[in-house]
Amino acid sequence: MSTKYRILAFLLILTGICLVLMERRPELSFGLLNSSSCDCDSCLTDVDPWFVTHFDRSVEPFLSTKSNLSMDNFNWWKNLQWDPRDYSFYLETVDKLFQTFPSPSEESSSGRCRTCSVVGNSGNLKGAHYGPLIDNQDLVIRMNRGGTKGFEQDVGTKTTHRVMYPESASNVDNTTHLILFPFKTKDIEWIIKATTTGFFGRTYAPVKRNIQANKDLVLVVNPAFMRYTHEIWLGRKGRYPSTGFMTLVLAIHICEEVHVFGFGADSDGNWSHYWEELRNKNLRTGPHSGSYEYNVILQLAQRQKVMFYKGY
Repeated sequence: MSTKYRILAFLLILTGICLVLMERRPELSFGLLNSSSCDCDSCLTDVDPWFVTHFDRSVEPFLSTKSNLSMDNFNWWKNLQWDPRDYSFYLETVDKLFQTFPSPSEESSSGRCRTCSVVGNSGNLKGAHYGPLIDNQDLVIRMNRGGTKGFEQDVGTKTTHRVMYPESASNVDNTTHLILFPFKTKDIEWIIKATTTGFFGRTYAPVKRNIQANKDLVLVVNPAFMRYTHEIWLGRKGRYPSTGFMTLVLAIHICEEVHVFGFGADSDGNWSHYWEELRNKNLRTGPHSGSYEYNVILQLAQRQKVMFYKGY
């Protein structure tokens, strides 16, 4: 047998082994959008000049033992909610974080078209009847205190990931990922203590002393990812991005197909939540540029990078 045919035979055998391994361990076939193709009707990786200038696959969404936050990124982050702790204290706290929680690995995918529902909390979800469509996606990412009880027809029942920060925290069941968006070093301290000995203290508002969560399913967002969202996706509009918008960008990094619900004002132009009666008719989006964020979502939808359901 010639050398050329030996090489061809070796490559065929190697390909067969890889296919068997990928079938037995789906996580080997999935990275954070590191594939150049997917089986979705519309792929995020399809070439689009506007999208290419915004999406940076090299930015690590989650803190891990391999990630190193630069001093420059730390100084940007510590000013979001003013944190007196220095860089050394931050590094010590992150070390403690990974003594409590395992360092995250790339999440597994059931196939080449992993679909996500990103469920915001807008009052425009009332009467939308999106529940079955939301639950039909592989991952359902909800945020803060957005519950499902009593609103199942409109928002669904399934939750695979719950996004929060200490001031918006709620318990999660044993099968749900807890995704923490930290806005200061104290937030990282909080998740360590709230899941172990109990957190005693407060921030700008009271926070839960204890929280129920599966320690193997806790993920902490990288402050550098938050800065990337603010500067690249939002062009520094607003003081910093809303949790909802950062969650949307996160979904773009971990899913091949993204369905977006519950963003924007309600039909009367109020920035309300679907589960509560709006008392403050002048409620707006605080330090976040809600209107600019909404326009970026519209841009993503127009370019067929996300499927956006506007509600009612």
